[in-house]
Amino acid sequence: MALEQSHLHISGDALEDILFAFRELVAKYLDIGEDLNVPDDFTQNEMQTGMWWRHLAAGGVAGAVSRTCTAPLDRLKVFLQVQTSKQRISDCFKYMLKEGGVSSLWRGNFVNVLKIAPESAIKFAAYEQVKRLIRGNDKRQMTIYERFLAGACAGGVSQTAIYPLEVLKTRLALRKTGQYNSIVDAAHKIYAREGIKSFYRGYVPNLLGIIPYAGIDLAVYETLKKKYLSHHETEQPSFWLLLACGSASSTLGQVCSYPLALIRTRLQAQVISADSNTMMIDGTAMQPNMTNVFRRIVQTEGPMGLYRGITPNFIKVLPAVSISYVVYEYTSRALGVNMT
Repeated sequence: MALEQSHLHISGDALEDILFAFRELVAKYLDIGEDLNVPDDFTQNEMQTGMWWRHLAAGGVAGAVSRTCTAPLDRLKVFLQVQTSKQRISDCFKYMLKEGGVSSLWRGNFVNVLKIAPESAIKFAAYEQVKRLIRGNDKRQMTIYERFLAGACAGGVSQTAIYPLEVLKTRLALRKTGQYNSIVDAAHKIYAREGIKSFYRGYVPNLLGIIPYAGIDLAVYETLKKKYLSHHETEQPSFWLLLACGSASSTLGQVCSYPLALIRTRLQAQVISADSNTMMIDGTAMQPNMTNVFRRIVQTEGPMGLYRGITPNFIKVLPAVSISYVVYEYTSRALGVNMT
């Protein structure tokens, strides 16, 4: 990298990789299905020497620390998502403190941290398999579109495997003091009352959320980049310009996919008897599915009801990404990962 006229100029391939990594890091902490970001690509040398597991371990530690530090904002987001009437952030925050004290702000965080390891391992294994299917015997570098496709497939596999933990995280984040004694107690009570299906409630909108996010993110990024290049054919776009394009595309993709994340959380939070298989919303019994929840939200809360909780969701991104980056770097060094 060379510093020239107050701009960082990097090769085109390096810029693509940096921006891709940035957008996926942001995606990790935006609510698009909790963690559907694309796994890391490791070199052949890293795969052969076993260095890849150190990268995954460092990423797991970084994710655990950043999620723990921003857990109060995450619980606030979930709390706002399930409200059927407009609530101020300050009022919800005061309620949570009054109901359970300061420690209650971290409810559900242990499950959120617990699922990092199995989700990362399953997603990494699935990603490697999908890459082999896409490339075949060709060892070429995959395009950004192929990486998104492989990442989306890997995310779908990992989410299917660990989704019951997602439901548990939501239920524990919303629980009242004394409702559950532990994670095992929560899982047992939910199963006894609602059956095995309850652990996959909201699964469809959760996976569908990656489609508008990935599509819009890519489309906006490519449009902005091509627009710039059409007016500056001989000048390589600076790192900061591409960073701005990446931020804009990720944010727009988040805004378009957020309603699906909110519907997912509403479905996860519903206590539904295994016998009746109906949920009650505003005194009305209905089938617990994505379409019914969407229609009811629009009818009773208006279109803005689909965006409840998006403010703390955006607020947590900057500290989460910053903490994750710093912890990842120091953990990688402690594990002997070459950061050059």
